[in-house]
Amino acid sequence: MATSPRTATTVYPPARALQIDQVQDLLKLEKAAKKITSILDLDQLIDQIVNDVASSFGCLEANIFLHDEDRAELVVAGVHGCTMYGKGHRLKVGKEGMVGYVAATGQMRYAPDVRVDPYYIGCEESTLSEVAIPLQVGQQLVGVFTASHPELDAFPQEQLRILQALCSHIAVAVHNARLFQRERQARETMDREAQEARTIQQALLPKSSPYVPGFAISGLSIPAGAVGGDWYDFIPMEDGRWGLVLADVSGKGMAAALLMSATRGMLRSLAEACCTPGEVLTRLNRLLVDDFPSGRFVTMVYAVLDPANRMLTFANAGHLRPLLVTVSEARFLETEAGIPLGLGFGSFSETRVHLAEGSRLLFYSDGITEAMNPQQEEYGDVRLRDHVRRADSSTEGLLEDVRFFANGTGLHDDATVIIIKSGL
Repeated sequence: MATSPRTATTVYPPARALQIDQVQDLLKLEKAAKKITSILDLDQLIDQIVNDVASSFGCLEANIFLHDEDRAELVVAGVHGCTMYGKGHRLKVGKEGMVGYVAATGQMRYAPDVRVDPYYIGCEESTLSEVAIPLQVGQQLVGVFTASHPELDAFPQEQLRILQALCSHIAVAVHNARLFQRERQARETMDREAQEARTIQQALLPKSSPYVPGFAISGLSIPAGAVGGDWYDFIPMEDGRWGLVLADVSGKGMAAALLMSATRGMLRSLAEACCTPGEVLTRLNRLLVDDFPSGRFVTMVYAVLDPANRMLTFANAGHLRPLLVTVSEARFLETEAGIPLGLGFGSFSETRVHLAEGSRLLFYSDGITEAMNPQQEEYGDVRLRDHVRRADSSTEGLLEDVRFFANGTGLHDDATVIIIKSGL
């Protein structure tokens, strides 16, 4: 007549005495179990556990099943000695084997004779006894640990207690490793998406400087992160004129990049209608007031250059003042009216500038003037003016000078610049 299998609540017969060397092995194993909590690679952790347990206990098999909560299943994650199934094999919680039973009840199950245990699913023919222990962190099921032996009733009470204590360490280690793995995968996904977004955003910037007779025009933008809210553009227009824009969307990162992309599309559409800079910003502002989330805005300088008469007309929507450098002076150009786009309705005045031979006009973002050095000093208007007055000034040279000024602290905001040189 078949006997009932023993469970965690079964009264065991007097325990067999353990050999001194066996006790020492178990104490070493428990000590090692405390160390495994420092292993964050999930696969390495699980493989080490099943191999160490099998070696220390002389087990035929040692396995770890991880709980797949969404599918109510246990998935084999670590295998030692089993030839019937490998990693990835699944068992239903509460329906299949001792593993499914333990996962459903949260209680250890010991089968001193697997041949008479109603829950046991055969694997190795030589297996005669098996124990399944839940891996839990608090009330959360992490998985199930199993160990099998070729002898009947091979796990005395002392070993079962040590295995249960060991499984407490295993549960914490596996739980932490799974969290680390998920966070790493999420971070890798975000990094990959950010890189894709950066590639797209860089594709929206001009591929090269425009060819404008009598002028050399160049631009450069460096985001503080993978993507940013700064951008610049060169827009060809009728009769050889060019639209020039430099803008800064409030905020940083992906949100600013998305708003930048939307604003760029709107601006290009309006600029191609050949409106004046003030009219373009007025129409663009109306669109952004309706579309932008509350609290978001764009500062922008938009100009139209007519190289035939060396005239540049610009409107400023709350952006930093353009810097004009001539043979005799360097001055920042003021505008009468122009609030940041997207905050509310308003008007945008226009300023006309004659770009005589040898003059330079600079558009820039606050990532340049507000760059800080280790002493918490800003790069500022004075350093900007002094650098642009140099004969060898360029977009690359200016940003390199800003980086040198920051002296290793890095740029904490997007940095963008356009330089228009006349007389070349």
